[in-house]
Amino acid sequence: MKDPLVSDELSRVVEPLLPVRPPRPKGGRPPVDDRRALEGIVFVLRTGVGWAYLPKEMGCGSGMTCWRRLRDWQAAGVWARLHRVLLDRLGKANAIDWSRACIDSASFAAKKGGEATGPNPTDRGRPGSKRHLLVDGNGIPLALLLTAANRHDSKLLEPLIEAVPPVRQCAGRPRKRPVKLHADKGYGFGHCRQALRQRKIVPRIARRGIESSERLGRHRWVIERTLAWFSRFRRLAIRYEQRLDILTGFHLLATSLICFKFVTRWSC
Repeated sequence: MKDPLVSDELSRVVEPLLPVRPPRPKGGRPPVDDRRALEGIVFVLRTGVGWAYLPKEMGCGSGMTCWRRLRDWQAAGVWARLHRVLLDRLGKANAIDWSRACIDSASFAAKKGGEATGPNPTDRGRPGSKRHLLVDGNGIPLALLLTAANRHDSKLLEPLIEAVPPVRQCAGRPRKRPVKLHADKGYGFGHCRQALRQRKIVPRIARRGIESSERLGRHRWVIERTLAWFSRFRRLAIRYEQRLDILTGFHLLATSLICFKFVTRWSC
């Protein structure tokens, strides 16, 4: 039997985070169940199908209904809180490797443009966006930011580090700083190393013109794998969303689904 789009365990995690619907004293048609709407959102995220082509036999309501839920839940901060809850569960299980972290980015085409879009230097200047990612030593996504494709990676190092939420641990205070940070030559600038040392993080960045990035590969492969996982969500392979809030909501949901895989692995 094929795995459900939204498992019972995932539904139990998401349900307390959803905003309470306002009362409808005038009655009307009952709204689509939240779990069904979430299944429709996950289906679009995984398959890349357009909202208008969401299969009605799934019982998720119309594509526009699921789109509105995605928009409203993003505005309510549901996806960001979901990511934090899952990170806390991993932290309490001692599943996050704080001994090292990795940072990198990946560009993707933006067919319809929109906010946080710019000429992609790796795609002949065509419009594109970029996802910047910070993962732990196991490849668990700790922070993600979206920018235009022409934004230099080094400019996002500090914002990404600051975007890591305080993660609860099995013992002691919450933690958000790794011991080391591995990065390629795109981050090989003095201000990047200084920013890391100010936060008591050991920089492990390939030095330009002195050493190659090959020796970092044995630690940096985890972020390449996680970035590849994002590409498996077909709705994220190419940007079709003009609205940045919808694109961000999709990315935060994908981040949470990746974290949830680690949660189920550690709970087995």
